[in-house]
Amino acid sequence: FTADNLPGPGYREAAAALFKTFLSDYTINEIKDAVGAAYNRENFDHPAIAPVRKISENLYFMELWHGPTCAFKDIALQVLPYLMRTAINKCGENTEIVILAATSGDTGKSALEGFCDVPGTRIIVYFPDKGVSEIQKLQMITQEGKNVEVAGVKGNFDDTQAGVKQIFSDLELAGRLGKSGFRLSSANSINWGRLLPQIVYYFTTYHDLVEQNELQPGEKINFVVPTGNFGNILAGFYACRLGLPVNRLICAANRNNVLSDFINSGRYSSRRKLYPTLSPSMDILVSSNLERLLFEMTGHDPERISAWMEKLKVEKEYAIDSETLTRLQEFFWSDYADDEQTLRTIASVYRDFGYLIDTHTAVGKAVLDKYRGREKDHRPTVVLSTASPFKFTGSVIRALFENGNLKNISELEMMKILARETGTAIPANLAVLEEKPVRHNKVIIPHEMPDHLLTVLKLA
Repeated sequence: FTADNLPGPGYREAAAALFKTFLSDYTINEIKDAVGAAYNRENFDHPAIAPVRKISENLYFMELWHGPTCAFKDIALQVLPYLMRTAINKCGENTEIVILAATSGDTGKSALEGFCDVPGTRIIVYFPDKGVSEIQKLQMITQEGKNVEVAGVKGNFDDTQAGVKQIFSDLELAGRLGKSGFRLSSANSINWGRLLPQIVYYFTTYHDLVEQNELQPGEKINFVVPTGNFGNILAGFYACRLGLPVNRLICAANRNNVLSDFINSGRYSSRRKLYPTLSPSMDILVSSNLERLLFEMTGHDPERISAWMEKLKVEKEYAIDSETLTRLQEFFWSDYADDEQTLRTIASVYRDFGYLIDTHTAVGKAVLDKYRGREKDHRPTVVLSTASPFKFTGSVIRALFENGNLKNISELEMMKILARETGTAIPANLAVLEEKPVRHNKVIIPHEMPDHLLTVLKLA
């Protein structure tokens, strides 16, 4: 693509054009059917799907939380089931697809919503029992659907994700499942079907800013991406490779700043403490998608990648060569924001612009402020807003109303307080949570995950 023929102008049109570029074995009608079923007003409460808000001169927020679970994962996980079901039909697959997902908070609910009661599939979601917000947990444990299962895991997200990866790598288990008519698949961003849809909103955002005369065609911009597992920002890198005029991709980390350390030094180390933060969806020390980026940065050198990943597995750290690091830093800039900086940013954005943001988006804005201060680059910049502020209400209220007494107040009640005090409507899909019964209350330890899977499938 070039600046003169970017995909668009509408979201569905852009998605269809990009999907066709990669899904060459799908017909254009199959792609359009999937895109039309996913990106509509029934699933998203804004016609633009991912609208762009101008906050000040050369500062924009891309709102990725207008889907059914109020988080950016909806963009991919609303369309993935349709793409997967089409693939099953095209291949004549007669096994039942079992979707496994580990979540740090948002992927789980988005996947559950996307695959709920989809014929020929089951979905099992694991989340760190103490590592998600109250609202995120309620969204998952109240999930309806005949083909869904949810379980909390004692430990952090890395423990949970490692458990799912272990299941996928167990060939004996895969054989047993296959003989019983089941086949495993993933809803995490290790699945290419998760990453491809995320490329779309980088293009539609650029297209929208050109249409609004905020950009000249071909003018380079920056994107700031709060990320822990690196999938969201990797999609931005793929957009660059496809021709999108991007100056810098700014990787925003929280206190668990393994990514910012890596981008700045070339040394990746998970040999550190994982801190629970106010931006829990980013509380990750092992970023799955970094392996994909390094594959691109090394000119597709599988031997080097395998060696680095093996060192990470065994020694919990590795270091890339200087040539690869230089190439990496041409695209990426990174820093992190701690919880206090996050709270101050939520407060300042609301005070200065009357705009509410959640904790993850605040990490992005705080890191952008550091970038502009150091690099003196004030070109048009888009911060990816990854979740509704109502998903992390306690932290947002704490930032805005420091003297408020929040003891013994549930996050459901806090949503009402935040809505009343700011005049902002609670998203409909969150407002109904207090009426829903808890359907899933199982909590397991990581090594019990394979047995739990077999029990759910009635194979134990």
